[in-house]
Amino acid sequence: MRKTTRLKELILAPDLLVMPGAFDPLSARIVQEAGFAAVQCSGFAMSGTYLGLPDYSFLSFSDMLAITQRMVDAVALPVMADGDTGFGNAVNAWYTVRAFERVGAAGINIEDQVMPKRCGHLDGKTIVPLDEAVAKIRACAEARTDPDFVINARTDALAVAGIDEVIRRGNAYLEAGATMVFIDGMTSKALTEQAVRAIRGPVAINLVEGGRSPRDFGFAEMQAIGVARVSLPLTTVLGAIQGMRQALAALRQHGGIAGSAGLVAPFDDLKHLVGFDEVFALEKRHLAGLRPEPQTAGS
Repeated sequence: MRKTTRLKELILAPDLLVMPGAFDPLSARIVQEAGFAAVQCSGFAMSGTYLGLPDYSFLSFSDMLAITQRMVDAVALPVMADGDTGFGNAVNAWYTVRAFERVGAAGINIEDQVMPKRCGHLDGKTIVPLDEAVAKIRACAEARTDPDFVINARTDALAVAGIDEVIRRGNAYLEAGATMVFIDGMTSKALTEQAVRAIRGPVAINLVEGGRSPRDFGFAEMQAIGVARVSLPLTTVLGAIQGMRQALAALRQHGGIAGSAGLVAPFDDLKHLVGFDEVFALEKRHLAGLRPEPQTAGS
């Protein structure tokens, strides 16, 4: 089954699709190892880890495409790309979809913020007019060559114009060809339920630790409400930051690696995650007998 078809099936299935965010091939493999069914590219985490800069449209189209391709190649799971605003107008968005589909992404987020965009859980967002946003989604839908390639139409209208505008935009995006409507920066269970009832298609939200997300909104409750997908864009990078801080603090405290037990993964885990098992198997098949014998003294 194509990854596009698998991702679309997961979105349309009765069960909630939980998609942790990843920012590089290693984090994508850890998401896969943890047993999740799909990976969400996190533009926020990618900008922070790749450039050390905030999520403010600093990553270029070619940067995002290259990182995403590496992640797609690293896992067997469907990967949803982060296409920001489509990197321009509707024409730019058309080419963006073509490019990300070509490198193997199973779908893409396209949002209705004014460029430069910012994280949906921050203040100061501005959204483009509805007709401009609809034209962009229509161009994205036209650009895909695989009808199952997922167009995840993100709206940041909640913080700017309220839930009624979210619903108006969500239905307009679905009519323009979007597969799913992603409401970023959702602040309450009640608003989520209102949106799911009124939007005539799959609805997605996200959870951000320390952001606007309700802390007590669990997956079972989301599924009961009818949410199709939830992404967790920063869980992996925030977990990595905390883990690195703790491990480095232990080094300073203990004056060596003796105090790192329990704070770092086993070395064998890293070797497995980056593919040394396959390299060693290839060596056995293709290099056996080709290496020179070690020289002895006096030879």
